Amino acid sequence: MGPAGPRLEDGHRPLDRPRGLSHRHIRSPQLNAAPADQIRLLDVQALDVRLQQLAHKRRSLPEHAEIESLNKDLTQLRDLLVAAQTEESDCAREQTKAEQDVDQVRQRAVRDQKRLDSGAVSSPKDLENLQREITSLAKRQGDLEDVVLEVMERRESAQERVAELTERVSSVQSKIDDATSRRDAAFESLDGETATVTKEREVIAGTIPADLLKLYDKLREQQGGVGAARLYQRRCEGCRLELNITEVNEVKAASPDTVLRCENCRRILVRTSESGL
Repeated sequence: MGPAGPRLEDGHRPLDRPRGLSHRHIRSPQLNAAPADQIRLLDVQALDVRLQQLAHKRRSLPEHAEIESLNKDLTQLRDLLVAAQTEESDCAREQTKAEQDVDQVRQRAVRDQKRLDSGAVSSPKDLENLQREITSLAKRQGDLEDVVLEVMERRESAQERVAELTERVSSVQSKIDDATSRRDAAFESLDGETATVTKEREVIAGTIPADLLKLYDKLREQQGGVGAARLYQRRCEGCRLELNITEVNEVKAASPDTVLRCENCRRILVRTSESGL
């Protein structure tokens, strides 16, 4: 077994390519653009990155999660409020019915008492039955009044629950309104900056050759939003890998108008005064 080839250190590729192996060229021979146009492509890339950041910030505003959580709380509270209102309404009907029953028994007892007091009933047996009925009605009235009191207590409890839940619903709704206001204010600021950056991008992009811009947009879509990268100190700032000796020599030999591509990430590689060539 022969000696081991160059090893990768700290994410770098070997600077020397093993002999006898062919390599892909990093330039795009069919595409040329003035160096100034290629530099402006980096300006467009910086603006596109900013637009991505603004879009991410818009999606990631803390108010989104806050509003979502508050809306869940509001839904639960409203459900509880509806249940409490339903219980209060049921108790109100039950109380009305119980009070009507008490009133009917009371009226009947009053009639019987008047009949008894009038002396119209002379038969001892009828008098006994009438007195027994009056006693029974009094007991019945007492039982029904107890029912009324019990229903009134339940209704009062339900009313207190309704009042409490109504206040809590109002409080949560106020928090939602506040968070929504803060979110909308952030939207307005972010959307304003986005519009400004978009306009600036349109202006700069309009000065770049269409074929170069088309390639850039295609690569940007394929490469996670970055289609062009600066060559800085012999390192592609797109993939952060250093060019090997062969690639550096190719870059040096290439015409300034030649549009280069990084061999590793295939992004457009833009040369500047800081490329280290």
